[in-house]
Amino acid sequence: MPGQAFGLYSHIRNNKVRSAFLLAGLFLLAYVMTFGLILVFHGLNGLPYGANLKWETFRTFLGAMPFVTAGTLLWVFLGYRFNVALIGVMTGAQGIARTDHPKLYKMLENLCISRGMTVPKLAVVESDALNAFASGVNDRQFTITVTTGLLANLNDDEIEAVLAHELTHIRNGDVRLMIIAVVIAGVLSLIGEVVFRMFASGGVRTSSSNNDDRRGNMVAVLIGIALIVVSWFLAIVVRLSLSRSREYLADAGAVELTKNPDAMISALLKISGRADIHGVPSGVMDMCFENDPDDFSDLFSTHPSTTKRVQALVDMAGGRLPQAMPPHPPAIRDRQDLPSVVEQRGPWGARPPAGGQSPG
Repeated sequence: MPGQAFGLYSHIRNNKVRSAFLLAGLFLLAYVMTFGLILVFHGLNGLPYGANLKWETFRTFLGAMPFVTAGTLLWVFLGYRFNVALIGVMTGAQGIARTDHPKLYKMLENLCISRGMTVPKLAVVESDALNAFASGVNDRQFTITVTTGLLANLNDDEIEAVLAHELTHIRNGDVRLMIIAVVIAGVLSLIGEVVFRMFASGGVRTSSSNNDDRRGNMVAVLIGIALIVVSWFLAIVVRLSLSRSREYLADAGAVELTKNPDAMISALLKISGRADIHGVPSGVMDMCFENDPDDFSDLFSTHPSTTKRVQALVDMAGGRLPQAMPPHPPAIRDRQDLPSVVEQRGPWGARPPAGGQSPG
């Protein structure tokens, strides 16, 4: 596609800039939420006689800043260091060895060799849903996770297209960006949820007996709650505002790797409407191959609709809509083994002509 290289490298560069801004935003929103929590605390518990609510809140906030900064740094460290394990716990994903799925490993290796990429780890989620996602922030961590439903319902070409899509997310830096976004949304959403559960169970009561003080304390509580709500909302907006162009670029990257736009189109059509992995948090679903947006909800989704993605592949990559869906494929273990990249290209590095004949 004209301008594809420029678009790809611009996207990778922009992802690095976005990652820095997201990390800065995490600290800023953590400070705002902390200030709101302090206001709520002082408003509910009152202050010593003669103390000024505004200055007392600022004094407490300045004292809390080093601890908030340290806590946020610790959360970022844990997110970077253990994100694959945390996501594995949330999804029930289990790492698999080459002996468990040799055919799947060979598919992934062939794609990686063609681009000189380090081969990611593989994991499987036991689910009837048809989906996949990549996780990790460096070559030691990168993992591609697929569902058993995906392996059972897609043929080899379609599975290869999905793997190539997730590899492109790794190559483009999308996975690292999404991990940061999930970290931001996760910690702030957790704090916000705890605060609102506390209010829902106990109500809002101030300890002051003076009417003027009680009124002032209630104002402080309301302002604090407003700051917490804003921080919580902005954390969600940050996650949802990540450019959906990353999915179009990953689809295009998969076509570039596999040279098979029809397989990507077929995979998208099969997965559409069957992608929801039961019990998986929304932040992880945002990282998946498909998140099933449709109609009005498409406006607030991290993924374009399947219709738009398929149309882009038809218009820009020369893909064709299938006349009919192929029959249900056999289990992946029962399918014919794939040749390696070396076997495909022969002794001189050239691909054999159609029909598998070597040049005479």
